[in-house]
Amino acid sequence: MTELVLPNHTNQLGNLLGGQLMHWIDICAALSASKHSQRICVTASVDKIDFHHPIKLGQVVTLTASVNRVFRTSMEVGVKVYGESHIEGTKFHSNTAYLTFVSLDEERKPIQTFEIIPESDDEKRRYEEALKRRENRLSTRGKI
Repeated sequence: MTELVLPNHTNQLGNLLGGQLMHWIDICAALSASKHSQRICVTASVDKIDFHHPIKLGQVVTLTASVNRVFRTSMEVGVKVYGESHIEGTKFHSNTAYLTFVSLDEERKPIQTFEIIPESDDEKRRYEEALKRRENRLSTRGKI
């Protein structure tokens, strides 16, 4: 997903608003979850969003999402955000986010979805790390 940072997306310093970026992250992740499950998906939680570098007015924002792991009725989606000055030709990693989505059936009830089978080393790493993040989420909620 690609967006151009316009004046209405920025704060007084000319940086992309965090809330605007979170909105784009949620949309990008929801599209990835829905594409994977072939169903409507809703955001269940946002783990964390790390802000590494600001994205400025006029820069291009590229968001990439992947379903890292599927659990019973939920799935973790990771989103990487890159800023780019297309005039200067520079690109930088700006943000990383992890969100949990639930796919819904026709009655809007959670439903099990397709499993992820990691193949590459990167996919295997993300798959294992997703389980650790889930265990951490559940332990902080007192569900483990």
